[in-house]
Amino acid sequence: MSTSIEDLLFTIRYRCDTESHLVITDQAVCRDCSKPCLTFCPAEVYTLRDGEVHVAYENCVECGTCRIACVHRNIEWRYPLGGFGVAYKIG
Repeated sequence: MSTSIEDLLFTIRYRCDTESHLVITDQAVCRDCSKPCLTFCPAEVYTLRDGEVHVAYENCVECGTCRIACVHRNIEWRYPLGGFGVAYKIG
């Protein structure tokens, strides 16, 4: 039996801020180069839509992978403001 990423994300409690804690610094960089963010994010936060990289920050599990793995250093990552973000059941 296979479980989708959406089903797994549903088990995590979120309190979403109205402002993203993840920002693509320059969309032109994404248009002109490879887009590793489309494959390395375990929560599939980054998707390609109409030629632009879209950020679904509401699904972020705050692992920090994008902060490290974007070879173009084009993602600004910070922790969500106090009280917002992901709340794990254990740990």
